[in-house]
Amino acid sequence: MTIRLGYQIPNFTYAGIPNDQLFDTVVAQAREAEASGFDTVLVMDHFYQLPGLGTPDNPMLEAYTALAGIAASTSTIQVSALVTGNTYRNPPMLAKTVTTLDVVSKGRAILGIGAGWFEREHDDFGYEFGTFTDRFEKLEEALNIIAPMLRGENPTFSGSWYSVRNAMNNPRVRPTIPIMLGGSGEKKTFRLAALFADHMNIICAPADLPRKVAALRERCEEAGRDPSTLATSFLTSVLIGESEAEVKGVLDGLPEAARARAVAGTPEQVAEMLQERVLDQGISGLTINMPVNGHRAGVVGLAGAALKPLVS
Repeated sequence: MTIRLGYQIPNFTYAGIPNDQLFDTVVAQAREAEASGFDTVLVMDHFYQLPGLGTPDNPMLEAYTALAGIAASTSTIQVSALVTGNTYRNPPMLAKTVTTLDVVSKGRAILGIGAGWFEREHDDFGYEFGTFTDRFEKLEEALNIIAPMLRGENPTFSGSWYSVRNAMNNPRVRPTIPIMLGGSGEKKTFRLAALFADHMNIICAPADLPRKVAALRERCEEAGRDPSTLATSFLTSVLIGESEAEVKGVLDGLPEAARARAVAGTPEQVAEMLQERVLDQGISGLTINMPVNGHRAGVVGLAGAALKPLVS
């Protein structure tokens, strides 16, 4: 199953919620998403909160530990990182991690992966950041190891950055685990998606979507792949309220830079905007986050009820 309607949780700063109850709030969002028509719950793979969403010292859960807890607390919804930073983990260990998540979830894991970009995290945690070219070379080598391991093969590979010998990956519960790439690079990222991925999550300004869709189609054709076999989705922040007055109050709680990128309105207004700006541009799925008020009971349900009919 691909991602038609995803709910990403990018924020773990909840007013009045102590740390020992923080994950209960995460699980409540995941369960509400599951009950209201979302098919996937996703978390970021970061160690610090991102600029525009908060400050580096804000709470940030480790992605795969959190996803395992979400998987054990839900029954049908898919679980994924959006997206795993390839530079943070040894590739066969990442294959093992996501496969274990698939076992925990009884076949609901997706591997979301990208090249990595947050330099401060690399520097502070002691991971080599390298050049842009380095990180994409690493990602391609990693996918040559991870993709066969997710299919139950035992790859042997020797590259400039990584090497494995007959790398086994057991236990498994499915013939393969879907791979999703995330990003916007028309040459490097889209080429790797065409070669390795089942799904491409595009992150860009809505005005750029027609060009991105065309470029992705070109990369598929260059790889000898039918573009219709590569599912797509678009990530956006949503600010939703039952009335325009409520929406204004939510907007006032978001930093200006993030506010400019968000889709804001009543459920009906948000659905209309996302239909026109995203789905009508050739994208097949939506992934939203709601960093200001998604943790408040009922808000995820409002979004699910409004957006599920668009992608059904």
